[in-house]
Amino acid sequence: YHALISRFYEKTGCPVIVNTSFNVRGEPIVESPADAFRCFMGTELDVLVIENCYLEKTKQTVERSRYEGAFALD
Repeated sequence: YHALISRFYEKTGCPVIVNTSFNVRGEPIVESPADAFRCFMGTELDVLVIENCYLEKTKQTVERSRYEGAFALD
């Protein structure tokens, strides 16, 4: 695990990886790349990485308003 974190740090300049469920309160857990993109666009996440795809929020054009309020809080 240390080797993975070290390599990630070398490539990104960020020495931390967070492992948690991928969802927002009140929503189902992300199960597909499409779910991941929708969740990414509706949250304060800056970057989404899926396999060899690296997406920066600032380079995406989808409107956040289409996502917010889609799920009731639990």
